[in-house]
Amino acid sequence: MYRVPFGKDHLDFELPANMSCNYLTPRWVKPVADVEKAIVEALASPINSLPLRRMTKQGAAVCIVFTDITRDSPDRLLVPALLAELEAAGVRDGDVTLICGTGLHRPSTREEKIIKLGQAVVDRYRVVDHEATNREGIKDLGKTEKGVPLSVNRIAYEADLLIATGIVEPHQYAGYSGGAKTLAIGAAGEPMIAHTHGPQMVDHPGTRLGKIEQNLFQDAIREAAQRAGLSFILNVVQDDQKRPVAIRAGEPEATFGELVKAARELYEVSIQQQYDVVVAGVGFPKDLNIYQASRAASQIFFAPTPVVKKGGVFIVPAPTPEGAGRGLGEQRFLKLMQNRVEMSNLLATLRRTGYPPGAQRAFIMAKVLEKTHVIIVGTETPEMVRRLQMIPAANMDEAFEIAASKIGRSDLDVLIVPKALLTVVVGRRG
Repeated sequence: MYRVPFGKDHLDFELPANMSCNYLTPRWVKPVADVEKAIVEALASPINSLPLRRMTKQGAAVCIVFTDITRDSPDRLLVPALLAELEAAGVRDGDVTLICGTGLHRPSTREEKIIKLGQAVVDRYRVVDHEATNREGIKDLGKTEKGVPLSVNRIAYEADLLIATGIVEPHQYAGYSGGAKTLAIGAAGEPMIAHTHGPQMVDHPGTRLGKIEQNLFQDAIREAAQRAGLSFILNVVQDDQKRPVAIRAGEPEATFGELVKAARELYEVSIQQQYDVVVAGVGFPKDLNIYQASRAASQIFFAPTPVVKKGGVFIVPAPTPEGAGRGLGEQRFLKLMQNRVEMSNLLATLRRTGYPPGAQRAFIMAKVLEKTHVIIVGTETPEMVRRLQMIPAANMDEAFEIAASKIGRSDLDVLIVPKALLTVVVGRRG
C-alpha cells in the first residue's frame, strides 16, 4: 500500500501487479524542537543585521508582507513574533500594515487571513490584500540593466521599515522561493509579474528549479527588493510534514543564502533511472485548484536531472474544488489552454506574442504536455481538467489503466514522489 497527500488528508492505493515502483522523498532532517523558541532566538540574533527592535521606534510606519493561503509559510507564528518585536520598540498598532502578498492570485478571504495570522492579529492590525492591477497603489521602481520593469506596493515602499516573511522551498523559476520573493512578486505590479513570468524569462537556461546563481528571475527580485527598501526577513525551511527544520532572520540576501543551504540538504535527491510514470503528490493548499496542482507535474518535468521518459505519464492526485482557480492569473491560464490540442502550436504562438501574467502556467504546462501526459486523480472538476488538456481519473486504478494505454504496455516503471513540490532531482546514482 502506498500513500500520497490528498487535500487535507491522504490517498492510499496499490500498484498494479505488473508494475515496478520506487519511492522518492526529501531527506530526513531533524525538525526544530521548539519552533516558537527558535523564532525568538532568530530574531534576537539576526544575520548581518541589528535586532528588529533596534531598527525602528515609536512613530515609524512599518509594513510586513506575508504569504497568501497558497503558501505553507507558518505566518501564524512568524508574524506575531515580528509584531512583538515592533511593540517592544514602541511602534503603535495603527502604524503597522500587514500586506498579504497575493501577486495575481485571487484576493484572500477574511477566514484565510485568520488562518494565516490568527484571530488576534486580524482583529488588532490593519491587514490588506495586495492589488497588482491597481496602478495607483503601485510604485514604479524603474528597470534593471536587463530591461526588467520593477515595481512594488506603494504602502510597502513608503514604509519606514519593510519586512517580509516567507518559506524557502524549491521554485520553478526562482530556484528557491522565499527571501525577496514574498515582496518582489507577491507585492509587485502586473508589468513586473508579467515580465518575470514571460517566455524569454521562462525559456532562459538560468531560470531553473534549484538554481539561484546566474538566475535572471532571482536577479530581478533581489534588485526589486533592494530598491523597495526591504531590510529584514524572517523565513523558514520546512520538511514534508510542514515541520520547520531551519528558521533564520536578518538582512534579506544573507539570510536567504543561509536557508537555501539548509533547503538543499533537505530537498535535493538523486534517482537511479528514468521512469514511465511519476505519481506526483501535492496536498493542501496547493491542490485547491488545477493551476497550483499542475505544478507537481512541471516541478518533476523540469528537474535538473530528467525523471520521466518522453511519452510518459504524470499522475497527480488532487481534488481541485476551485477548478482552474478563481484568480486573474488562473483564468488567463484557462483561456489559453482550453481548446488547444497541439501544444507545439501553442508554444510557438506564446513565444511570438507573449502572454499576460498568470498565463505562464499555460506556457509551462504546454511544454510538459508536448512531451508527456498528465492525469488528475480524484478531481471534483473533471470537465475543467479536460478543458485544460489534462485527463481526469476517478481513482488511482483508473489512472494506471490510462497510463498503460497511453504508453502502450502494462509493465511500467513507476516513481512515487509524495511531496513533488518539495523534491528536486539533481542527479543519478548507481
